[in-house]
Amino acid sequence: MELLRVEHLSKTYGTGENLVRALDDVSFSVQKGEFIAIVGPSGSGKSTLLHILGGVDQPTSGKVFLDGKDVYAQSDTELAIFRRREVGLIYQFYNLIPVLTVTENITLPILLDGRKVNEERLNELLTVLKLHGREKHLPNQLSGGQQQRVSIGRALIHAPSVVLADEPTGNLDSKNSQEIVALLKFSNRVYHQTLLIITHDEKIALQADRIISIDDGKIVRDEVIRT
Repeated sequence: MELLRVEHLSKTYGTGENLVRALDDVSFSVQKGEFIAIVGPSGSGKSTLLHILGGVDQPTSGKVFLDGKDVYAQSDTELAIFRRREVGLIYQFYNLIPVLTVTENITLPILLDGRKVNEERLNELLTVLKLHGREKHLPNQLSGGQQQRVSIGRALIHAPSVVLADEPTGNLDSKNSQEIVALLKFSNRVYHQTLLIITHDEKIALQADRIISIDDGKIVRDEVIRT
């Protein structure tokens, strides 16, 4: 079942001689529950693509459909709700709120949306992420790996349609990187979470169902690894 579809997506910055084409006529689709790795050299357009898929950055042209809905045909208010409810974003540098506890950081998307926290799901995530006993810790009281687990919990707490991770292990050592990838694969397998990960790590990419390679803003390869 198709969950995400990208049609002729382009993104440019600047004008004239200063024009930069970050994305150039990108099209692909993603099936529900698929795990996709997006790879390519620095500056190839990977992060731009992820931000557009997540409703963070507007495309210059082209369309993004999630569950059949045209993402950028929505009003600003609808787009804000889309970002809170349909997308889970995980970044390399965690982006946790320093004055909020582990539990507060994880549940922030729910609270911002004015909804009630599902305590059963929160408890399950704290168990899976090995964060029990640290619920009241602040980010500066956690290791880098623990902080990234909190950011994963924040991305998963509202059961989004798709999780987008931008170099989620880029700031971690090898052991923590392996644990984070294992957690993301767990969410993909157990929660049937559709997952798109940007990575420079070939070992991570080869664990995906499919690898999309981008260079100079274009898809140069789209390879199914496993079905």
